[in-house]
Amino acid sequence: MKLQQIRNATMVVNYGGKKFLIDPMLSEKGTLPAFPHPASGDERSNPLVELPVSVNDLINGLDAVFLSHLHYDHYDDAAKKILPKDIKIYVQDENDKKEVESAGFTNVEALTDGTDFDGIELFQTQAQHGFGETLKLAGNVHGFVMKHPEEKTLYLVTDSVWYEGVQQELEKHNPDIIVLNGGDNQFIGSGPLIMGKEDVKKVRKAAPNATIVVSHMEGVNHNTLSRKELKQFLTEENILEKILVPDDGEQYEF
Repeated sequence: MKLQQIRNATMVVNYGGKKFLIDPMLSEKGTLPAFPHPASGDERSNPLVELPVSVNDLINGLDAVFLSHLHYDHYDDAAKKILPKDIKIYVQDENDKKEVESAGFTNVEALTDGTDFDGIELFQTQAQHGFGETLKLAGNVHGFVMKHPEEKTLYLVTDSVWYEGVQQELEKHNPDIIVLNGGDNQFIGSGPLIMGKEDVKKVRKAAPNATIVVSHMEGVNHNTLSRKELKQFLTEENILEKILVPDDGEQYEF
């Protein structure tokens, strides 16, 4: 298994001999609108940084795409234009399937438990994109688990806060590698939309034997947690071991 952090929640996963692209935001720096009322106070246009690799590198040899949901920092107009229209795309439900197909994609499937992709077993997992009224506005999202006889079990939590659903998925799948989105994104008065540093600590406690990779950092204007701050917290808590906070473009092999 190889993981490469690209930017924001976008990641390349090489698993079971296949190449997957996760939540592609492929626009050039500053060409998308800022999220309104960011708790960070950052009013810059998105994305905040350029892609660390070329778009051609991302789509070369690509076998499938996972979309956790369709917010524009996970599936943007550039992705709609650039991705091959016949590429396999997994989405969370029939509503997302119809919306993605409306952009001209012809091989879209709503993921279900036990979906087989050339010997790779795929599972849809629960996720919760905030709390209370914020959750109603954020809408539905899902995560993924990937299993293969020759690979470690990989769990992509995606855009979720820590809650009982994530705990249940950890207990059900017992993943070896966990990718979680940990930028503590917030709007003014919204509360967290995804995990923050305390949530990373809770995942570490719930899955002490797993390696955790923290994604979705410093890519969009409503991130409130920096890589530096997260690493400092993890160091102070003495839990930095087996928690990776990759820079954009950084790769790991497991």
